[in-house]
Amino acid sequence: MASGTIIVHGLTLSYFTGKLEAWLRARGIPYRFEEMDTHAFRRAGRATGVLQMPQVEMPDGSWFTDTTAIMADFEKRFPGPALSPRDPAARFASLLLEDHGDEWLWRPALHYRWSFAEDMTLMSAQIARTMLRDVKLPFWLRRQVILRRQRRVYLAEDGVTKETAPQIEALYLETLDAMEAVLARRPFLMGERPVQADFGFFGSMFRHFSSDPTPAAIMRARAPHVLLWVARLWAAQPGDIEKAALPASVPDDLVPIFARIASDYLPYLAANEAVLAQGDKHVRYSQSGVHWDVPVSPSRAHCLSALRKEYASLDQGARSKIDALLGEGAELLCGPAIPNVEDTPEPRPASRPADRHWRRAAGRKRT
Repeated sequence: MASGTIIVHGLTLSYFTGKLEAWLRARGIPYRFEEMDTHAFRRAGRATGVLQMPQVEMPDGSWFTDTTAIMADFEKRFPGPALSPRDPAARFASLLLEDHGDEWLWRPALHYRWSFAEDMTLMSAQIARTMLRDVKLPFWLRRQVILRRQRRVYLAEDGVTKETAPQIEALYLETLDAMEAVLARRPFLMGERPVQADFGFFGSMFRHFSSDPTPAAIMRARAPHVLLWVARLWAAQPGDIEKAALPASVPDDLVPIFARIASDYLPYLAANEAVLAQGDKHVRYSQSGVHWDVPVSPSRAHCLSALRKEYASLDQGARSKIDALLGEGAELLCGPAIPNVEDTPEPRPASRPADRHWRRAAGRKRT
């Protein structure tokens, strides 16, 4: 660390690593990328208490994790173009879109990667060559280990079934259609300049949907302007960004995405929060006639708590604009945060780190 360079530990095929790298590039914050192996993954997990990627190692030896928290902290810590709207309603809308993009597109991104033969074969080989490069097993066995592990954790244990798969794929297709209509008109989701919303959707769209064979073919055929936006955001430079104005309002053509947030995502967050408060380990709910049974996520309870705090800070005028976007879904932003949900995900050194949902599982480690 003698050079004083920020180190981003992650994988070149990682959802959230790609999101953070794009944000750092857009802000003009220098960093060095280091591809994780299993030793580095465990080291980072012990430092922060969470087994996830990316993890950021600072020149002074401190660590950061959770891309949303990193972006919020680094926006204050480092100079560079603002990537958050100043208008209160637009800023909240951007934060809500970022959270939705981060969390709600996670399942379709992992479904397409690990449910389809061409995709799972390619990606299991890439992980075997990169993250598992320090595991002393033959390549073919490393590939089988990662393939079985990913399919168990991200499919079987995350509610992906024959019943739910069509709804998962519909979410991707409908999101593509909504984004294509927007990005055919302007360069970024909320205007001429990227904001948190863009980076929230970028993680899945960059490292999964535009890269993995099956969803990438769909994107090329169905949403060419989304594909162009992926390249544009990855190529964004501070000097170019500073020439464009921050969005001063919430564009009307984002209504379909907010409708999805209000009808699906916020009700899920509320159900997850309620189950966590009761001490149960599974969230069971129905969505458009499809039954879901997924593990409870303390980190997503934090997401709802953080959104509620931001919503409560809005003045009446800004809140009225958000209420108009979300309809009855806005009521789910009015409740209090439940006890024992941290306001911010601080690094928590631990001999047995939690998974990315902040669940501590005996004898099992997850990314």
